[in-house]
Amino acid sequence: MIIDAHAHIMTSLRGMTGRGATRSLAWGRARWGDETIQLLPPFSEATAFPAEALLAQMDWAGVERAVLLQGPFYGEANGYVASAVAKWPDRFLGAFAPDPHAPAVRQLYKQCVEDYGFGIVKLELTEPTGLTGRYPDLRLDAPEFSWLFESAQRDGLVVTVDLGRIGRRAYQTDAVAAIAERYPELPLVIAHLAQPPLNDSENRQLNEQWTAQIQLGLKANVYFDLSALPAYLTTYDDYPYAAAHAYIQRAVDLIGAQKIMWGTDAPGLLTSGTYRQLLNYVKRHCDFLSAQEMADVLGLNALRVYWRT
Repeated sequence: MIIDAHAHIMTSLRGMTGRGATRSLAWGRARWGDETIQLLPPFSEATAFPAEALLAQMDWAGVERAVLLQGPFYGEANGYVASAVAKWPDRFLGAFAPDPHAPAVRQLYKQCVEDYGFGIVKLELTEPTGLTGRYPDLRLDAPEFSWLFESAQRDGLVVTVDLGRIGRRAYQTDAVAAIAERYPELPLVIAHLAQPPLNDSENRQLNEQWTAQIQLGLKANVYFDLSALPAYLTTYDDYPYAAAHAYIQRAVDLIGAQKIMWGTDAPGLLTSGTYRQLLNYVKRHCDFLSAQEMADVLGLNALRVYWRT
């Protein structure tokens, strides 16, 4: 079984970040604040990636299931994600991404868990696309957010966090450590393999900070996904992304393959490689993994963490 542990769907961009609003343009382009970016390959006039598009990519690559995460960059899409999960319950699992500072966040939590049946809370802290871009002083372990982790543990949810780049405000390794210890029954997934310094692999300070975050995986309830690693390379033409292999192997050596889940971060990563390449750089080229470790990374770990019930 192969599971994409980190994917997104959207009918159009309607997000809000520290850089400003995100809006779909044409042919894969998007407006992000005052900047125009190439978000998707120019394969259709509408800059969108609906559930059907993700399913087509999954079927093409032989991927059976996907975790549908949300975030401030794409914009709130709880109803749409819930409808996709309801239509394809054997393929998708849904998540919601609350703004902990929003006035009605507790009502939103209740709606997403009880009405939509979401089993995952996504907290994106990154400065360019997430919460610390809008709230510079935000701390994940602040007392006013305790209710969120207490509720998630009580309700059997998973919390997935994007902590951004090393050295930025969002890279709160100590906060995640405190939360993991305070809520031992709460699974915590750190996205993007803690964003290793692929382009500065000889930098001792960056590697030490990355290693400290990866070692959170020694805690029983902390896991990592591999999404977006190719996007951190200098160019997008480096398939099979050998620099990423080195850090995946280091992570496996530090915490074991059972703490790591494959994921893509599609659709944004489709400008870094095709969906099949985003799978095959692990499936075909991480030859340091045993057959059992490969099966764990490609799907069984996600099955154990996200489909616990």
